[in-house]
Amino acid sequence: MAKKKKSHVPDRLEEVESALSRTERYIEDNQKTLTIITLVLVVIVIAFMGYKRFILIPAEKEAQSQMFMAERYFEQDSFNLALYGDGNNIGMLDIIDDYGITKSSKLAHYYAGISFLHLGEFEQAIEQLEKFSLDDKMINLVATGAIGDAYLELGEPLKAVTYYEKAATTEDNVFINPIYLMKAGQVYESQENFQKALETYQKIKDNYPESQEAREIEKYIAKAKLMLN
Repeated sequence: MAKKKKSHVPDRLEEVESALSRTERYIEDNQKTLTIITLVLVVIVIAFMGYKRFILIPAEKEAQSQMFMAERYFEQDSFNLALYGDGNNIGMLDIIDDYGITKSSKLAHYYAGISFLHLGEFEQAIEQLEKFSLDDKMINLVATGAIGDAYLELGEPLKAVTYYEKAATTEDNVFINPIYLMKAGQVYESQENFQKALETYQKIKDNYPESQEAREIEKYIAKAKLMLN
């Protein structure tokens, strides 16, 4: 007759009871500390909710209202007015200074950077664009490429091509990527790095055959090959 296996249930129950007892003792011994921690967490949550409701959301609404005319001036290519305002309405630089906690202020860095770029103030353009950051992937790519444009205008092609390649490879965007690949290829070509130029042009042909840039890419590829040979 086979022997019955011993049950370990009582042992396990003792372990559970022991663990519960230790937990109860810990709570009793540290009740004051745990109460303080709980109260602090509650205060933090309430403070955050209050900050968001009574400070951040109203500030965001006000910033959007104040930014309205500056955006209109930007769309009309009136970049000085977009940056500095018109005397009655504030510009992007004031939005940045006065509403720094808002998303509108972050977007204003982008508008300011592009405005400075068009006005030929390239160092200011880089400064503003490097401070820009939003969840909009396409605008982020354009901002990155615009930094490349500014560096190119400043006579720093190696820095420019770094930003062009970053703009062309960070996200897979069929509209943006071939634009900056083309710019990168032309910079490589101007630096007589025809191998890199060829590789870059080939990416446009292979990966973005439907793009505007691909329509004439064969002549750029042919030129790069010719220079290599």
